[in-house]
Amino acid sequence: MEIIGAVMHVLFQLFTYLFAAYMIVVIGFYSVMLVISSRQLREQYGLNQKEPYEDYLDNIDAKPVSVIVPAYNEEIGIYNSVRALLSMNYSEYEIIVVNDGSKDQTVDIMIDKFDMKKIPRVVRKQLDTETIRGIYQSSIHSNVFMVDKDNGGKADALNAGINVSRYPYVCSLDGDSILERDAFLKVMKPIIESDGEVIAAGGSIRIANGCRIERGEVMEIGLSKSPLVVMQVIEYLRAFLMGRIGLSRHNLLLIISGAFGIFHKESVIRAGGYRRETVGEDMELVVRLHRLMKEEKEESQIVYVPDPVCWTEAPEDTTMLKRQRSRWHRGLFESLWHHKRMLFNPRYGSIGLISVPYFVFIELIGPVIELLGYILVPIGILTGLINVQVAILMFSLALLYGSILSMGAVLLEEWSLRRYPKESHIIRLFFYALSETFWYRPLTVFWRMLGLVQVVRKQQGWGEMKRKGISQ
Repeated sequence: MEIIGAVMHVLFQLFTYLFAAYMIVVIGFYSVMLVISSRQLREQYGLNQKEPYEDYLDNIDAKPVSVIVPAYNEEIGIYNSVRALLSMNYSEYEIIVVNDGSKDQTVDIMIDKFDMKKIPRVVRKQLDTETIRGIYQSSIHSNVFMVDKDNGGKADALNAGINVSRYPYVCSLDGDSILERDAFLKVMKPIIESDGEVIAAGGSIRIANGCRIERGEVMEIGLSKSPLVVMQVIEYLRAFLMGRIGLSRHNLLLIISGAFGIFHKESVIRAGGYRRETVGEDMELVVRLHRLMKEEKEESQIVYVPDPVCWTEAPEDTTMLKRQRSRWHRGLFESLWHHKRMLFNPRYGSIGLISVPYFVFIELIGPVIELLGYILVPIGILTGLINVQVAILMFSLALLYGSILSMGAVLLEEWSLRRYPKESHIIRLFFYALSETFWYRPLTVFWRMLGLVQVVRKQQGWGEMKRKGISQ
């Protein structure tokens, strides 16, 4: 028994020091990204203030955009989303709503509200999709189209929209999303200025719960009363203002949110379009584009632009949030698994040596390490296998990793973009950021672990996501 006890003591001590080392590496990585993001955000924000985006409206180099809106059971918000798109401040674009076999009134609402008529149109099938039943065009707005097709999933709907689209750049946009009026101008700016070198650009996603929305437009930015939603606001700030700016700076970005991203159409087609066998089709496409660029030795870039904002509805109960987060983590695994040969492969440059390892060892495996810490540390303290000083160190590291970095993201928001107009909003965000380690972080760790369990069980599908609707 003494030998077993000694072995257990050594194993617990080894785990605690490995856990502490892991957390120090993670905190160090995020701290570096915080510094990079702070400088980049301030520099870019100041530049954007000096250069009016309206100049790009009449720019001969401005690229027309096909906006693809995949819609499955989106009867609640589809009308206001399309209406908001029609008011976009951009020179030339078309809106293609792809009804992916909805079982509700999505098609009827589109036909009725926009006076849509079925049109004969030959579609060049560059990407395989489910059968298209018909294509409709609005009699009121000639640039509004609807593709009615058999159900095949979001990726299939996006591929169908790409086949139907007429313009060289395509924008993927969720059916419940609302864009700010200058969003296209801002996200297309690096594409226009790069003369084709930038093949994809993504904007920020913000949570609309708590905002006042009228006629498909955000009239007043607010903060939800729900603690669960407020924590998601902080989470989004940290993911976009810290993570994506830092990675984008050196062309290491592996994800553009499916809720709002613009791609060079020919590059997407060359890469094979959106992959239908994954729930993380947005990230998987970006990774595949990076892989294609490296294998063909192209000097293309994929960037993140913090200023263009897309507002979307966040889950307000734990059941829906659990489904969303477990699905996201499952999609993360699938994307990395499909491209596992890139890991530590010098052929893919900094993507293979820095970006993919970051997503594997910090984003993907992180929940496993944290869950082990939640379980083994209390056991070690109760059995005397871990001393109190080490436990305090680990708790302090966890606090730094979650709460302080989240507060840093809130500071970045207030320092540069200042989307939240009231001081009370910032105070609430600070308070909830401080509390993250004690309740919200363990929940997300459990939900992300559930996603890995779903991978092992080979669970497929998105899971039902119910929405209340954010547009009024």
